[in-house]
Amino acid sequence: MTKLSLFLGCIVPNRYPGIENATKLCLQKLGVDACDLPGASCCPAPGVFKSFDKATWLALASRNIVLSERMERDILTVCNGCYGSLADANMELKKDPELRASTNSYLKEIGMEFKGTIEVRHIIEFLYREFGPEKLKDYITRPLDLKVALHYGCHLIKPSKDRNLGETESPVFFDELVEATGAKSVDYTDKMMCCGAGGGVRSGHVALSLEMLEHKLACIRQAGVDCIVNACPFCHLQFDRGQLAVNEKRNGLFDPCPSLFSAPWPSAWLFSGRTRNRTECSPEYRISCKSL
Repeated sequence: MTKLSLFLGCIVPNRYPGIENATKLCLQKLGVDACDLPGASCCPAPGVFKSFDKATWLALASRNIVLSERMERDILTVCNGCYGSLADANMELKKDPELRASTNSYLKEIGMEFKGTIEVRHIIEFLYREFGPEKLKDYITRPLDLKVALHYGCHLIKPSKDRNLGETESPVFFDELVEATGAKSVDYTDKMMCCGAGGGVRSGHVALSLEMLEHKLACIRQAGVDCIVNACPFCHLQFDRGQLAVNEKRNGLFDPCPSLFSAPWPSAWLFSGRTRNRTECSPEYRISCKSL
């Protein structure tokens, strides 16, 4: 199996270190050769840098890619935004010689060169393609009896022409992975809707961001699920801490729904320590989530 460098991004190590720990333990359990990526910076955020200054976006993203090229390891991301930024930059630089030359002119100033020798992976895509639902079932020791609402997020599946992960509007690969744990993925209205955090909305348009989140949460609650499982730390931040803001808006009358991050969510160790989640769940619920 391909050797990997783990690109954690910004939110995981700074906001949710429990996700980092659980992800590493999950990969270790699966026998995946993954190590840290020393010197990595922000990806940078595709909805901000890429939109305003493409040259700067490519220079910053390619620098991270070159770090992993030097290690001769593919990059494994745990964030949709990081995946979108690094995968798109990697693809564009491989396909466009002029763009690659221009970007390398910046990298040359710091003694680096993009060569296009590695791939960028997302942990959900990686688990699905390299293991698959059936093989992952072999690692499950405590099947889960839970109904869950999945949130794919945006950058994991789009642009669809570049992701090659099947149907974009009604994808199933994430659902199949989660159901390998014994849980039931429940469909709900506006399942593929954005959580309301990306593209600068959470930072620049708080009211709109919360409106989108509240609508999504209402749809999830109507589906009668036990928890939310997402594939992106920024989406996780929105579902987790955003619910506090929604509850304040509702004068404390809002009924929160636990939000869990994707790859390590069924792992016993995720709930054996502090996760820094703000949407709390009961001890009984934590025990029921032990799977690997």
